Amino acid sequence: MPLSKTEKETIVQEYGRAPDDTGSPEVQIAMLTTRINQLTEHLKAHKHDEHSRRGLLKMVGQRRRHLIYISRKDPDGYKELLQRLGLRR
Repeated sequence: MPLSKTEKETIVQEYGRAPDDTGSPEVQIAMLTTRINQLTEHLKAHKHDEHSRRGLLKMVGQRRRHLIYISRKDPDGYKELLQRLGLRR
């Protein structure tokens, strides 16, 4: 269940620093959050899909590492990003 091209483009436009920015931590966190939300919905319907559950846990850990990085480098941007994505911390 990868993100479609249009979904990626809208995320980059909304969270990116430049129109072609796909590598900044903010964009990566936003993309991971979208994929995590999609996988969570998938797992609600398919409770025994252990392979997707493992991928979900890996994505959550990766997003956590990116969030820790941003919290050290830009605390104000970190708080704003959490607000925009609706994440708790």
